[in-house]
Amino acid sequence: MARTSNPNSADSQFFIVFERAPHLDGKYTAWGKVTEGMEHVDAIKKGAPGSGKVDNPDRILSLRVAADVTE
Repeated sequence: MARTSNPNSADSQFFIVFERAPHLDGKYTAWGKVTEGMEHVDAIKKGAPGSGKVDNPDRILSLRVAADVTE
């Protein structure tokens, strides 16, 4: 979950990372993993290098959370 420097400020923003990001460990909440349908993730607009800024960002219209799913 994206947040400001205040650790309790996370809201509806989040980051999708494509490789290990140990600098985020213990500082942010990870709440998902893509197990299928990566082509849909690849179709999401990418942020600008460095800032992550996206003009007219894509939006989530529907979301399902599967709890306690094991691989």
